[in-house]
Amino acid sequence: MSDAFRIERDTMGEMRVPAAALYGAQTARALANFPIGGQRFPRSFIRALGLIKSAAAAVNGRLGHLPPDRAQAIAAAAEQVVEGRHDGEFAIDIFQTGSGTSTNMNANEVIGRLAGAHPNDDVNRGQSSNDAIPAALHIAAAESVAARLLPAMRQLAGSLARKAAEFHGIIKMGRTHLQDAVPIRMGQEFGGYAHQVEAARERIEAALAGIYELPLGGTAVGTGLNAPPEFARRTIAEIARRTGLPFVEARNHFEAQAARDAACFLSGALRSYAVALTKIANDIRWLGSGPRCGLGELRLPAVQPGSSIMPGKVNPVIAESLLMVCAQVVGHDAAIAWCAAAGNFELNTMMPVMAYDLLEAIELLAAGSANFAEKLVDGLEADRARAEGYVEQSLAMGTALAPEIGYDKAAALVKEAHASGRTIREVAREQSGLSEERLNALLDPESQV
Repeated sequence: MSDAFRIERDTMGEMRVPAAALYGAQTARALANFPIGGQRFPRSFIRALGLIKSAAAAVNGRLGHLPPDRAQAIAAAAEQVVEGRHDGEFAIDIFQTGSGTSTNMNANEVIGRLAGAHPNDDVNRGQSSNDAIPAALHIAAAESVAARLLPAMRQLAGSLARKAAEFHGIIKMGRTHLQDAVPIRMGQEFGGYAHQVEAARERIEAALAGIYELPLGGTAVGTGLNAPPEFARRTIAEIARRTGLPFVEARNHFEAQAARDAACFLSGALRSYAVALTKIANDIRWLGSGPRCGLGELRLPAVQPGSSIMPGKVNPVIAESLLMVCAQVVGHDAAIAWCAAAGNFELNTMMPVMAYDLLEAIELLAAGSANFAEKLVDGLEADRARAEGYVEQSLAMGTALAPEIGYDKAAALVKEAHASGRTIREVAREQSGLSEERLNALLDPESQV
């Protein structure tokens, strides 16, 4: 811990704040009381909290609830927090008071010291930790999704769509129940992956509607006690202007503070995306398995040696890293659901860990998606000969004969081909009674996709 955060005590044993620190007594007590996990709020959350304090000061000044010079000083100091100039002063663990009061007071004290203002009377005017912290969570989540996650998802969907076009001419075996099915274009398979990402993006965007509602103005329990008229509407309008996102005042302040359902819903959409990515990453690494004793339909980029003992071995490390990201996001969603269910009466008291997990899930999915697109999908190559060779060998080719010779006879051909180790085409020439021309037409993979 740096000198700025060392808790000092006077001769009577009372805590005192080092002169070099910008935080005050309440933050010092929190630092002493919650040295648990060593996890801190991310930059996005501290930025959001600074935005709230800056916008609130500006509005309080315009409404005449703060002297103009003091309002300007608070806003200027809060802007330094927005810019990240004092992130080192925000050292309180996320495992703290469930309302996030410790972190709200951390911000109030840092900004108050910079501005020469009172942390409660001036910096926190018109606010409570109970509306400021969930508002910061919503702002940080919305900004992170808009700036980081959605662009990364568009990038990945674009990469998959380009591969769908590139692989359109390659016919391969489809697989259901891990067994050979009927032929499919490799491009169709990748088109499905691209749409999974696009559909997940649409679900996440839909979940943002609730995140855009901010509980500012509700103060302690939703009644708005000590919040001046017009304060919430104007402060939120200022935040919307600054961020370029459509933030609005919560339609019901009691719901907005007592429950964290909107954050839970967004987390569920993130989990659904993680599930989709798991399917895509697993499919691609299986299709690239081998190179000689696996499926081998895809050639994955060799980004690093894959074994410390087996020379020349290359593993699907990018896919594996994404799978771990997805596992972490699913775990975060479980924690967030638990936290959201733990609200009592007029306040949810699990907000810090919920904020940490939600924001980390957004960041992990953004980084994982972009890395997967750049280091794996963009460099994928198809082994056309191998993919198309499986088609001719597949017993599922007998499916194309069923409408012509009947299901039972086609099934008998399949069993004979399997028992004899021959292809469907070879057995059908002998036993189907079809002409060579008709047989070739029915078994032409192009006619089946």
